[in-house]
Amino acid sequence: MTTTNAREPRVHPVPILSLRPTQMTVGMREVKEKRRRWREHGKKKQADLLGKHMIPVVYGPDARYYVIDHHHLGRALHDEGVKEVLVTVVGDLGMVEREAFWGVMDNKRWVYPYDAKGERRSFRDLPKSVADLKDDPFRSLAGELRRMGGFAKDTTPFSEFLWADFLRRQVSRKAVEANFDKALEKAMVAARSKNAIYLPGWCGPAEDD
Repeated sequence: MTTTNAREPRVHPVPILSLRPTQMTVGMREVKEKRRRWREHGKKKQADLLGKHMIPVVYGPDARYYVIDHHHLGRALHDEGVKEVLVTVVGDLGMVEREAFWGVMDNKRWVYPYDAKGERRSFRDLPKSVADLKDDPFRSLAGELRRMGGFAKDTTPFSEFLWADFLRRQVSRKAVEANFDKALEKAMVAARSKNAIYLPGWCGPAEDD
């Protein structure tokens, strides 16, 4: 493959299960919501959406595509039976030596090798396909918190995972799984506190305490 320009779409579809994730988890609550919205559309609208929502990828030295965003969408489409998607190549690392690949990805902040407990793992523990992504309920909590105005959308890579790790220390996993709405209320209080001031997109309190 020759060097590609940034954001170059592939004109032919790529098998969704051939895409390699660059993170270990997703919020399955978010995946289910994307699946629900997908099912609301007819076949023509679904085809249009597939054409517009291309998956951003990096081309690797092993001739594989590595997903660097839209993991939730990829998993949702797979779960809905979609076999192929269009991708946008945002980086070509085909010339990088295989042993150096993940180090380069890490340096560019194109990989997030943290598990559902927020603990860093070896790159070889990354899932081999979107079907193998594990659930992190705190990623769902962070996503919903942002939609509720708990923090602003930010360009910082993996910003919602940073919030997920913060929330992991504020609310127990058991509480999130037992009563998501109540956990969200606690998360909102924590997000407005000064303890969260270092996080990307922090909105802070409306007035001083």
